[in-house]
Amino acid sequence: MKLLEKLVNAIGPSGYENNVREIIQKEIKPYVDEVKVDKMGNLIARKKGKGKKIMLAAHMDEIGIMVKRISDEGFLKISPIGGIEPITLIGQRVNIVKNNKILCKGVISFKELHDDLELAEETPLMEDLYVDTGLNKIEVKKIINIGDYIVPEANFSFLGNKKIVSGKALDDRIGCYILIELIKKIKNRKWDIYFVFTVQEEIGLYGAKTSVYKINPDLAIAVDTTNAKDGSIKECKIGSGAFLTIKDSELISNRNLNDSIKKLAKQNKLPLQLEVADEGTTDATNIMLHKGGVASTVVSVGIRNMHSTISVAHKDDINYCIKLLHLILKNSQKIKI
Repeated sequence: MKLLEKLVNAIGPSGYENNVREIIQKEIKPYVDEVKVDKMGNLIARKKGKGKKIMLAAHMDEIGIMVKRISDEGFLKISPIGGIEPITLIGQRVNIVKNNKILCKGVISFKELHDDLELAEETPLMEDLYVDTGLNKIEVKKIINIGDYIVPEANFSFLGNKKIVSGKALDDRIGCYILIELIKKIKNRKWDIYFVFTVQEEIGLYGAKTSVYKINPDLAIAVDTTNAKDGSIKECKIGSGAFLTIKDSELISNRNLNDSIKKLAKQNKLPLQLEVADEGTTDATNIMLHKGGVASTVVSVGIRNMHSTISVAHKDDINYCIKLLHLILKNSQKIKI
């Protein structure tokens, strides 16, 4: 888990993925035939084969916030990067960063929490929140500019159960970790395999949309995280296997591809949870629309507290996901699209 810890702790909100990309590129270079960075910043690695082209995509970026304005009091007004629940930000310690340097630390607050004796009557909105750096306006402007990134300070750690991990950016550093482990494991190259570590997924699935043009895959699998609903739905829980997406808010996965994956999982006694979701989507949504269409699906790891400053996942699910994807790549003759 040392590599996962390194990936999770790296600072990399959308548009600022270079730290994560450098870690991945160094880790995978000895194991692939080609590796390059495209104009968008996607990292594309290839293991050459003679069969069909398969694209596996995991996004490097994480949700975050950005400095929008500096108030007269010296507080930093913020703009969200990706879908983040405002309530999860309250009272959180953050780092303001630029060019791989931490400019300053701060704490997120809002007026009622800051100086009112009465409890807040309503949940604050994003526009109500600000970062308190402990500096006045003149001091702030000497070191911080509009457009600087703000990232939660929430390092990787284990909870009471040593199989349960927590930290920021589990979405989708878990997917990046899974692809790295696959790259190291795959020997038999029946397919022409592209491992794509995408940028700016959280704000619009942009990296997937551009990278697919160079690859023109026959089929694709987005490797991501999804909401574990074990707070209310006992069948969708962490520690019970990878998730296979049947539907999300913008995607209906390829039925033949899903049926092949379900069959492989059953034959090899790997736990697999089926997901029909009303919200959220992944890189697969943009990949499947390429040219005349690409047979696409999503294999995910369930996490708790998704799109918050600290999420929770189970090590077993990560390993189940690696095993499932390894089976898919080893059994190309059994995959129908």
